[in-house]
Amino acid sequence: MKQLFITDLDHTFLHSTQTVTPFSKAIWNQMAEETLLSVATARSFNKTQEFFKGLTLKAPLILLDGAMVATSEKKLIAIKTLSKATTDQVIYEGKKFGILPFVISLNDHKTLSETFALPPVMNAFQSYLIKNSYKHDPRVVYKKKIEGAKDTLKVVYMGEESTLRPLSNHLKNIMGSEIEIKLSPEKYMNCYFLTLLHPLGDKAHALHKVSEYLDIPLQNTTVFGDSLNDIEMFKIAGTSVAVSNALEVVKQEASIILPHSNDEDAVARYLQKIKR
Repeated sequence: MKQLFITDLDHTFLHSTQTVTPFSKAIWNQMAEETLLSVATARSFNKTQEFFKGLTLKAPLILLDGAMVATSEKKLIAIKTLSKATTDQVIYEGKKFGILPFVISLNDHKTLSETFALPPVMNAFQSYLIKNSYKHDPRVVYKKKIEGAKDTLKVVYMGEESTLRPLSNHLKNIMGSEIEIKLSPEKYMNCYFLTLLHPLGDKAHALHKVSEYLDIPLQNTTVFGDSLNDIEMFKIAGTSVAVSNALEVVKQEASIILPHSNDEDAVARYLQKIKR
């Protein structure tokens, strides 16, 4: 029976330097010769391709927290987007809390080109992220007015928990059935992310799509993760594996808790062990 292994990237498969170590790369490619391996990440198609340069990716990729499922050849399998009206309402409500988001949208269903729209005013966390990680990203567009797009993939706020938790609760109260709301700590920058997606645009729904596309039962799927956006995926996979640095609430949902962290090649060590 075919098996499928899907890993989160940040703080799970990637080293904290936001790279794939030589050891993880070698084990991945060895395993990929005989088993289907893929990713489920908050990252975009292009960023994932950058990280996985030189690595084999034969199974569909779960991208942007599950808003998109596509092959490495840019074949779009599934997409869940927010309407412009819904996105604009989110932005309007956010302004009441004195904060503006990033808006990531899809421009073309064939090329999978995206726009990473930046608001005219950014807080310290947003500015630091753009300066250090996206300064030369061709997707970045500075907007005089931040607003929704026809195919909004996700809306992302960054800030202190004290700002984003009240906004999260407010959005749940007034738009809870229209959007998927994920508030989670951001370990790289010691702040919080508030991510708004289509209600069916999460990793769990995307995993269902990959399972159907490959005709591999969820029971034969193993997933790896560390954060809140991995929990629903953990609940439906046959085997769920948490790295040692995962949040406690994630470990509670895991069938296996690894003794190693992302900085100790936890996922690769597990794959190497089961390959023997």
